[in-house]
Amino acid sequence: MAAAAAQAPTDGTSTTGWIRVTQIRSAIGTKPKHRGTLRALGLRGIGRTNVLPDRPEIRGMLARVPHLVDVTSAEHDEKGRP
Repeated sequence: MAAAAAQAPTDGTSTTGWIRVTQIRSAIGTKPKHRGTLRALGLRGIGRTNVLPDRPEIRGMLARVPHLVDVTSAEHDEKGRP
């Protein structure tokens, strides 16, 4: 655990990338957990897009709803952070 902390950058930057997630199908008729996952991803309707950090937690959420979203890579988030 200490070795992983030692490898993390100390200048406040993150080595993780960004992914652009777009909802492509409706949540109507899906399970309540799927609807909750979409909300947690920041998606509220078809065609809505959100840029999220590429982390295991986000990837796990996307694995629950692959039939409802489209995932592409992004260079930075919407606020212009690298």
